[in-house]
Amino acid sequence: MSQMTLLNYLDVSYNNLSGRIPSGTQLQSFECSTYIGNVGLCGRPLTEDCSGDKESNVPPLVSQSGGSGEGIDELKRWFYIGGASGFVSGFWMACGALLLNRRGRYVFFHFLDSFKDWVYVRVMMFISKLQRFAHP
Repeated sequence: MSQMTLLNYLDVSYNNLSGRIPSGTQLQSFECSTYIGNVGLCGRPLTEDCSGDKESNVPPLVSQSGGSGEGIDELKRWFYIGGASGFVSGFWMACGALLLNRRGRYVFFHFLDSFKDWVYVRVMMFISKLQRFAHP
């Protein structure tokens, strides 16, 4: 269960679970109320520390500002930056190739024109078949 990602909602309350909540996973990003009724559970985000936490100085993964999700926002921001830069690069590579290569441009637009005609013929044939079956 600790390997699951992209969870939006989790409620494991009153399941008699015990042990440490795995660190470094999404399980620590949920509210304490999702773990109510599991007296054996310990570790972040709960207030009960596990035995050995004080000695080993396990760092909290949830931010001290109340789990506002700053790390998630940072990840989203870099995801959008990467996606946008990839789109712009790919777009200009394709458009640049069409702009600079005259023969390629003619072949590409000839293909588009032929494909448009093929789709038009197929749609008209489908519509005529539907009309034949609808009005025998």
